[in-house]
Amino acid sequence: MPRTLPSLFTLGALSALMFLAACSKGGDAPKPAAAPPEVGVVTVSTQDAPLELELPGRLAASEVAEIRPQVSGIVQKRLFEEGSTVRAGQPLYQLDAATFEAERAGAAATLQRAEAQLAVARTKAARDAELLQADVISRQAAEDSAAALRQAEAEVAVARAALNAAQVQLARTRITAPIAGRVEISQVTAGALVTASQTQPLTTVQRLDPMQVDIVQGSAEMLALRRQLDAGSGSRELRLVLEDGSEHPEPARLQVSGMTVDPGTGAVTLRASVPNPRASLLPGMVVTARLLAGVNRSAIVVPQQAVSRTPTGDATAWVVGEGNKLERRRLGLGRSLGNQWLVNEGLKPGERLVVEGLQRARPDLVVTPVPAKLAQGG
Repeated sequence: MPRTLPSLFTLGALSALMFLAACSKGGDAPKPAAAPPEVGVVTVSTQDAPLELELPGRLAASEVAEIRPQVSGIVQKRLFEEGSTVRAGQPLYQLDAATFEAERAGAAATLQRAEAQLAVARTKAARDAELLQADVISRQAAEDSAAALRQAEAEVAVARAALNAAQVQLARTRITAPIAGRVEISQVTAGALVTASQTQPLTTVQRLDPMQVDIVQGSAEMLALRRQLDAGSGSRELRLVLEDGSEHPEPARLQVSGMTVDPGTGAVTLRASVPNPRASLLPGMVVTARLLAGVNRSAIVVPQQAVSRTPTGDATAWVVGEGNKLERRRLGLGRSLGNQWLVNEGLKPGERLVVEGLQRARPDLVVTPVPAKLAQGG
């Protein structure tokens, strides 16, 4: 009996352990397989897309007049406010006119003397003609009187021309604006000596409405644009984007194109005209001109959020292929259209493009495609 009881206890303990192990194995149910992750997709389709060209341009005034003196003299006063708008013919500077006034007066006196001499010569010639009729004087004397009359008439003409020249020189002491526009800062002050042959302008007047836009375009692009315009599918209107990213409210319009290709750059200069009623555009500003060159009738346009870049800069996107497996595509992108990309190669109409859930994307991953909120307008 003393040996039998420990054996029974040992057997019971082993039986309990075996029972617990059997219960533990029987209670582990198999785990179900994880469901494929959901990704938001859009169906690739074709649509009409405007073909825009973005070209660099520089603004210039439509008319520019550099104000220079036509006579020499001392500046007496400036007659305009710098930066203001002036009209054509408005006085800008007044030069000292005393010398020119004296010359005009001398020319006027010379003319009066010539006219008096003409009157005497005219009377003598008429009298000698009558005496010749009466055979009182010789024909030579009458002809001399007629010649003196003609000489006196010529001297009057010369004196009158000299008076006109003196009046022109006197008028040039008041320097006026040849065109209407905005006047620049004056380069001279009262008391400055200016000369008729100087190269430095006194100031500049520029017409700022409308403005001109000089646009540089490659010769090949220019030929394509000309074909679009001739076919009627292009537009002569441009939109100007300023240096701060804002867009000028008034559209520009193509006017002319250069006739010579720059041999160094292979580019041609196009010129457009743009209204500038508020003078917000200034000469010398750099702008970007957006030109509608036509419409692509079978373009593939995708959301920008569906496109990513590799470390080497290549554009890629994920597509749901057969068996709902993910495929990575390398794309050839064109220009951007707002928040979308124009795709030149890499996608076909009808394919399912992943735009949401890209953080879980990897090749051959089985997914559950659902319509993206973007496609539903969300």
